[in-house]
Amino acid sequence: EKSNTKGDRCNMERIRLTDPADPRFGDAFALYEISFPVYERRTRAAQAARLSHPEYHFDLLMEGERFLGILLFWEADGFRYVEHFATCPQLRGQGVGTRALAQLNGEGVPVVLEIDLPRDEVSIRRQHFYERCGFFSNPYRHVHPPYRAGCQGHPLVVMTSPAPASWEEYDRFAAYLGGTVMEDCKIPLTETEE
Repeated sequence: EKSNTKGDRCNMERIRLTDPADPRFGDAFALYEISFPVYERRTRAAQAARLSHPEYHFDLLMEGERFLGILLFWEADGFRYVEHFATCPQLRGQGVGTRALAQLNGEGVPVVLEIDLPRDEVSIRRQHFYERCGFFSNPYRHVHPPYRAGCQGHPLVVMTSPAPASWEEYDRFAAYLGGTVMEDCKIPLTETEE
């Protein structure tokens, strides 16, 4: 499945992977691993199993045969949730992320994503990047559930485009995140917790 957009440079397309046996999955997963800390990502097996979910897009960002990055998002009812987004390290600062988000935002569906709390130079710069791409910070207290046993949930800022989210919209997103998105990450209760 492909989506194209004309940019200032070459054509960027999104190619959706649905099979972990696809030879491109290895490079894409390697980028995923170096781009996010262990507590913010699925294991390789869990990510591979998620590829077949009908609402999940594990999209490669490509220009011809050139691999630019990954855009991993969920097609929910009335919005898209970007769970993970990364460009190849050697291409950062070259407009790849801006073009990918412009394409996604230009498809007429509201977009939700999360960022680290803006506490240091890197996280503040990241927030400004998303603001330049048309996203708004929302004031709701938000904790992303843990991906793995032994990890804790982590507080994040919810950003939305093309406008700030109402409480009802945030609540619908949070329910979708806790249910559908994180369904495979539910940590079983031990006997003492039941």
